[in-house]
Amino acid sequence: MKKSIKSNIMLFITALIWGSAFVAQKAATTLGPFTYNGIRYLIGGFAVILVIILFSKIESRRGAADHGTGSCQGFGRFIDKQTLIGGIACGIVLCAASNLQQLGMCFDTDAGKTGFITSLYIVIVPLLGMLFGKNVRKSVWICVCLGIIGFYMLTMAGKSGTLGFRIGDFFVLLCAFCFACHIMVIDHFAPKCECLKMSCVQFFVASIVSLLLMTLFETPVVSDIIECWLPILYCGIFSCGLAFTLQIIGQKNAEPTAATLILSLESVFAVIFGVLLAGESMTLIEGLGCIVIFIAVVTPQLLSNKK
Repeated sequence: MKKSIKSNIMLFITALIWGSAFVAQKAATTLGPFTYNGIRYLIGGFAVILVIILFSKIESRRGAADHGTGSCQGFGRFIDKQTLIGGIACGIVLCAASNLQQLGMCFDTDAGKTGFITSLYIVIVPLLGMLFGKNVRKSVWICVCLGIIGFYMLTMAGKSGTLGFRIGDFFVLLCAFCFACHIMVIDHFAPKCECLKMSCVQFFVASIVSLLLMTLFETPVVSDIIECWLPILYCGIFSCGLAFTLQIIGQKNAEPTAATLILSLESVFAVIFGVLLAGESMTLIEGLGCIVIFIAVVTPQLLSNKK
């Protein structure tokens, strides 16, 4: 029970960090999306290397193969081929998802709205699973319909009854699809790989691809990068390095449904921090849209737990 409580606290902190990271991302929209993600994932990759070194020392001292890191074993070894392949695949998909999300914010989608639209990936995952012959429960279809209604309320019916859909909202919706693909890629490779090492590879791959795209499509200004040092470091160190590590450790002893529900609070924190730190606001209909999306996201987990 104590381990479960500690795990839930870790997952709660993870959701808190990820929710606040949306505000940091919004603050960095003065940079091009490829520039921002290229630098922050580079920092995130080095942050995870430090975590790997830390766990390696812990393992060598305790002489154990696994101390609270799920499938992450053998930190002293080099990266095996399967972990490398998994990290590259995850990194490419993560690069697409993150840059679409940041591009949406550059087109004036608020941090709070971005958090809730992105959370739709939870109900998109089972739909994509149909492509691989997996069955979709009736409750999931109901939640998909709720998600569509909530998305409409949040993006199109929230501007005093007028169409408020923005191109940024569309990019963030595409980002949700990409994050759903990211989850499926992780599910495929995670059981066969060392999770922290795979995460480290994915961050560096996402960084390299983003920086290459930066050289093709953007003209970064050093002064602008320096001006955004705080949101870049926050997302690189805390959102990538710290939060991901807490998630891995926390999910070891947490009940899967509880873990998903706690992590889904990320979207709620995105709105809270958007209001407190960025001065964002929502209309009544937009707020109701957030509630509908949140219900659509958490209901499948609750029904699964009941079953």
